[in-house]
Amino acid sequence: QAHLVESGGGLVQPGGSLRLSCAASGFTQKYYAVGWFRQAPGKEREGISCISVNGIRTNYADSVNGRFTISRDNTKNMAYLQINNLRPEDTAVYYCAAEWIRNTSICTVARREVYDYWGQGTQVTVSS
Repeated sequence: QAHLVESGGGLVQPGGSLRLSCAASGFTQKYYAVGWFRQAPGKEREGISCISVNGIRTNYADSVNGRFTISRDNTKNMAYLQINNLRPEDTAVYYCAAEWIRNTSICTVARREVYDYWGQGTQVTVSS
């Protein structure tokens, strides 16, 4: 059975950093594009970053561009999201998701419905 498990969340002060991890099991993540999403209380889940199967293409939402970096290690079935210069508005539950996609050089976070597997999320709280 396919599973994604996020880790690395926590409480951090504004300006701080975290590295979120996404571990895949039950399927071979190297054949899937990976996306990171987040959902703040009372708000819809938003896509913030994705990385293509081959790792060549990455996309970021404007709100995180320049502060967040997505990466993947297909040898370990892992994906990561390095988040720097955190702001209180980054407080949310962060989710990773995997999309089986034939084109290995593209990814999108514009359409949540294309993603096949989702993790349970990890809480990130930014507060002083």
